[in-house]
Amino acid sequence: MCPPTPRPATGVPISTRRQAIDDALERLGRLHPKKIDLSLGRLQRLLTALDNPQDKLPPIIHVAGTNGKGSTCAFLAEMARAKGERVHIYTSPHLVNFNERILLDSKPVDDRALIEAFARAEAANFGEPITFFEITTAAAFLLFSEHPADRLILEVGLGGRFDATNVITKPELTVVTPVSLDHQDFLGDELETIAREKAGIAKPGVPMIIGDQKPEARDALLEEAGKVGAPTLVWGQDYRGYPQHGRLVYEDENRVWDLPAPGLLGPHQVLNAGAAAACAAALDWPEEAVAKGIEQARWPGRLQAITGGPLGEIAQKAKAELWLDGGHNEAAAIALAHAFADMDEREDRPLVIIAGFSPNKDVRAWASQFAGLARKLIAVEFNAGRGGSLHANDVVHLCKEVGLHAEPAGGLIPALKDAVRESPTPRILIGGSLYLAGEALALGGCPPHKTPG
Repeated sequence: MCPPTPRPATGVPISTRRQAIDDALERLGRLHPKKIDLSLGRLQRLLTALDNPQDKLPPIIHVAGTNGKGSTCAFLAEMARAKGERVHIYTSPHLVNFNERILLDSKPVDDRALIEAFARAEAANFGEPITFFEITTAAAFLLFSEHPADRLILEVGLGGRFDATNVITKPELTVVTPVSLDHQDFLGDELETIAREKAGIAKPGVPMIIGDQKPEARDALLEEAGKVGAPTLVWGQDYRGYPQHGRLVYEDENRVWDLPAPGLLGPHQVLNAGAAAACAAALDWPEEAVAKGIEQARWPGRLQAITGGPLGEIAQKAKAELWLDGGHNEAAAIALAHAFADMDEREDRPLVIIAGFSPNKDVRAWASQFAGLARKLIAVEFNAGRGGSLHANDVVHLCKEVGLHAEPAGGLIPALKDAVRESPTPRILIGGSLYLAGEALALGGCPPHKTPG
């Protein structure tokens, strides 16, 4: 049950405000027949009716890519905060509360301001077709434009060129984190094609930081940036980052920074922290702020240790490690598998995976990374996803096709109780979907806000 205690700022019970947000999200999700329809025209029309809040934003770092966008945003935000800046952040999707997507001065927007922004955007739209992400992005731009800040960290939702966030015309900097296969229905089946869509955020004269890429993606990004006259800084050519003696070393032609290990766990975070450090170097931020930001960055649902709540209590009672990660494509699974292999070298524990997937995800590619590493996978379903959840029995079948033993369970609690019986001290990962990660974090409290479109 949601707690009934009223919030003093509004005098309205939390449950009432939460229902108002749920109602608004459902209503906004009905404004367009398609959940995803990449275009800029509908949003530009609405923003014009709202007096163009996208032109009244603080300096922007615009972040695209397939994997590592959220983590890179987290590093950047903490670096900027360390140098004394007030930072707005826009990311998606949310894990539990929609408010997580819109951080004003690094804090989730309060319920009343969010409801009012939705109402203003809906009224200005006047019932015209517009996607859920487009109209909620318009609401976010309204909020960002009306609350003073020194910087906006703006994460692309899907793709880049026709993503709703790309209505901005002059960011201070753009970033493309590693590009991999994902959302092929909308972005194409080839890595080069996907990279060209991501590169659509490039702007004339605006530096683009290009993270670690496969050659075909890197070449496509460079070509697209060159077409619009965007200078580039490329991982492995113009800058790099690498672990050394438990720390992170960042190098470019002008500096060598000896930095702390990233506060976000996993070997793959070296890539994200390195790209964020390159952004900081391009903006001439002080090394001290970069170091503090890298060390203090946290981002829920990214290799997050779970020690509290109903799931954490079950795990701790069984002396099991419990980890949570929302990575849902092959590249994310590769990074996770490396992270758990590293954990296994330090302390040998049997790995058990609890996973659920959206229907359009490549379960075989994800699960194949854990064949031979995990003892088994327990398939579950979730409720908060935009497109629903793949049936657990289908997940089991797909996992078995790639040599990973799997079986279904009726929910997270039964799955975890099954997992802790695998050995006296198992290591357990809940993964496969950010929607499942959100349900895990929300367990015992309010269910996550659904994403209807």
